[in-house]
Amino acid sequence: MPARHRDPLGPGQESVWDYPRPPSAEVTGRLVEVELGGRIIARTTRAVRVCETSHPPVYYVPPDDVVPGVLERGHGTSWCEWKGAATYWDAVVDGRRVPAVGWSYDRPTPGYEHLRGAVAFYPSRVDVARVDGVVVRAQAGDFYGGWITPDVAGPFKGEPGTLGW
Repeated sequence: MPARHRDPLGPGQESVWDYPRPPSAEVTGRLVEVELGGRIIARTTRAVRVCETSHPPVYYVPPDDVVPGVLERGHGTSWCEWKGAATYWDAVVDGRRVPAVGWSYDRPTPGYEHLRGAVAFYPSRVDVARVDGVVVRAQAGDFYGGWITPDVAGPFKGEPGTLGW
């Protein structure tokens, strides 16, 4: 995508168009929280932040930082050309089931082993997702699970007109 189509950068922002392909996957100390049904179901300062060209970051929460008993294996799988086969998870909070609230990799491909078992939550399928106390905006589309915060600039894959990117 030519640079002239990038959103302008504001102070402290990074462009998703500067993210690598294949994606990077690095542990971050940022506070990542996921809320559903009025309860925090995941909280960590050990998330793996995955950044890929044209996508807002995705935060993978280590399994030990997800409230025990909230997640149940969901239906279906998908394939990432970089990370391998994804497993989907449903969340059950106070009797409310939210299908495919997140995904993980049981056997990630070489280079992404530190994602094993960590769960990436779709911000669009939980009540609130936060990074360092800031509420995130979900990446557009049903498939993508990026977390849009004020420190990232697009345009982002998944928005209208991006199908061919």
